[in-house]
Amino acid sequence: MDLFSQALGALLKAVGELTDDDFARPSGCEGWLVRDLVCHFVIDAQDVLITLVTPTADAVTHDEVTYWKVSHEPVDDPLAALTVRLAAAYGEPWMLKHHVDDVGRAAVRAAQLADPTLKVTTQDMVLCTSGYLGAYVWEWTLHHLDLVAHLPHLEGPPPQALARCRRTLERIAGAFPATWSDLDVLLVGTGRRAPTGSERAALGGIEIPFVLG
Repeated sequence: MDLFSQALGALLKAVGELTDDDFARPSGCEGWLVRDLVCHFVIDAQDVLITLVTPTADAVTHDEVTYWKVSHEPVDDPLAALTVRLAAAYGEPWMLKHHVDDVGRAAVRAAQLADPTLKVTTQDMVLCTSGYLGAYVWEWTLHHLDLVAHLPHLEGPPPQALARCRRTLERIAGAFPATWSDLDVLLVGTGRRAPTGSERAALGGIEIPFVLG
């Protein structure tokens, strides 16, 4: 629960430090500018707020790992085009900054107040609140990497979030080389960076990339 707030808080801080010019730069999400990615954060934070007030008495069906659909190819997002159009509709970067900070801070507060044992439902899945928020540590952290991919002046995700996401990925993919940093495991393992020749050899039979969507 605390790591959710830490990961989202760090992401919101990075967004707050964006310059107007930064919004027109490419992000680490192929085909999306930084402004498109930031707009996606608004939608994500709204989803968190909705899910946290959607309790259920049904049995738990998923956890923070099985929440994700895993593939080895990029998955088409039916909302991707809508996100781009919505991002452009904000007009001025400060408007988008204000909105993402508004709903993002609300999501942080809601997570801090939530009962971790409460069961919630989303996308035909039932999770404990702690599991749902744990899944979003992955979302915030990987997209934080996407945000700073071409903006080296911004700080990346917190080390604790990177370590947690590495454990998530290794629960799916198996262990990556112990000598690799958490950052390299996530970048290479999710296809955000191509492996070097030696890294490819060290992977052995691990088939990359792993796309969690």
